[in-house]
Amino acid sequence: MKELTAAEASLPSDAPRALLSVRLSTLTTETTSPVRQELDLRRLARERGYRVVGVASDLNVSAARVPPWRRRELGHWLNDRVPEFDVLLFWKLDRLVRRLTDLSTMIDWCLRHGKNLVSKHDTIDLSSPIGKVMAEIIGGIAEIEAAAISTRVTSLWDYTRTQSDWLVGKPPYGYTIDDRGRLVIDPQEQRVLRWCLGAALRGVSARRMATVLMRARIPTGGGGLWSASTLLRRLRNPALMGFRVSESKNGGARRSETVLGMDGKPIRVADPIVTEAEWLSLQAALGKRAKSQPIRREGGATEFLGVLVCADCGTHMTAHRSKGKARTYEYLRCRKCPSGGLGAPDPESVYSRLADQVISALGTEPVRVREYATGTEGRDRRRAVEDTIAHYMTELAPGGRYTRTSFTRERAEQSLERLITQLEGLDPQTAQDRWLQRTSGGTFRERWNQEDRETMAGDLRRAGITCRVSRHKVSGVRAPEVGLELIIPEDVRERLILKGDAFAGGSS
Repeated sequence: MKELTAAEASLPSDAPRALLSVRLSTLTTETTSPVRQELDLRRLARERGYRVVGVASDLNVSAARVPPWRRRELGHWLNDRVPEFDVLLFWKLDRLVRRLTDLSTMIDWCLRHGKNLVSKHDTIDLSSPIGKVMAEIIGGIAEIEAAAISTRVTSLWDYTRTQSDWLVGKPPYGYTIDDRGRLVIDPQEQRVLRWCLGAALRGVSARRMATVLMRARIPTGGGGLWSASTLLRRLRNPALMGFRVSESKNGGARRSETVLGMDGKPIRVADPIVTEAEWLSLQAALGKRAKSQPIRREGGATEFLGVLVCADCGTHMTAHRSKGKARTYEYLRCRKCPSGGLGAPDPESVYSRLADQVISALGTEPVRVREYATGTEGRDRRRAVEDTIAHYMTELAPGGRYTRTSFTRERAEQSLERLITQLEGLDPQTAQDRWLQRTSGGTFRERWNQEDRETMAGDLRRAGITCRVSRHKVSGVRAPEVGLELIIPEDVRERLILKGDAFAGGSS
């Protein structure tokens, strides 16, 4: 590494700048280690005369599922640090992408932003026509390979769901796998579930049961802490009856459903922990205590989620609905305060007050958009002027063409003076890759009035703006007094700049 660093120090100041991309799906002894990938890429950079300016290392990331611009480190470079590198180096094409559409998107992005893609082990170099063609061909092969793997995995899962034997996958809570690979009841987890069954039938809430389990230091079976939602998912799982189940996400809620066999009956994979009659009684008991939550909107149940925070505990405020004897109450609550604090009734009024405060504080700010500008044109213009100046200086030297007569000397000196003035007038910034800002001609008040609240909430989250919600008990009044305090960072104007998505047409 010292030798490579010393070699970089000897490079000229205008040497191409290289970003190294290192990726692994899973880190095992059989995989190509990230250290080896980085060393190979640094050697490649030395061979080509590149200066390494950074390493984007994304480990345990699937290239088939996560495109380059959505990865934690590489995505940060591609979306926010574009001016800082000229070449993207990667060890092998499948280390960068696994889908042909992702490769095409990356090639289009590189051509628009004046960047190059170079692979250590593949003939990929966008600076040559043959390199572009090879990139497309190898990308197609990589996509076919990824599709074949996906098909095999999907077929395996489809097959196992129809079998009474437990062939693959994590067993549901309450069960374990014995030495013969069979699904059997876990005695300790069975006792937990049977205790929860009895408690639920007595009317004990899931939150209370989770608290008791935590105090007793009962393991959850999957790490983490017991919560009411985790416990309810397990108590509502038909797998308690020994049936095979599959997960369903209907309306955003996670539910386990029984898998039926070819005969239309549930597939049994283990002995039951509870009987069907007990399971039905359990579901009825849990249903009596179930709370009706707000209908899920496209942006989530809570507007301004991530912006509204509790002034006492600092956690996010979320919308909840509670049924009383005569009416249904909607309110905002936090996570850490006892029973959610005093709550903030009428969430709609809180949203409206927040929107009014935001428009009053920031509505007059002009909407600015960030755009990327390459320095290619500026560099070409400067290089052309410098080459012309060098030509005149050579021919004005003793023995040059322009020294033969006084007339040619005088004209050449005048032209040289104009060129020098022109060179001095060129803005050095135009020769650099850089971000530019332009105004859209409108204000944020106009933007927020034209769009919905989710647009405003997204702008506030991007700018790091929060609103502290305080609740104070008022004597003689049931509902607490709700106060809002808008917290605006000092650099809010820079944070509010809209950053266009250069990969909007690619996969997500």
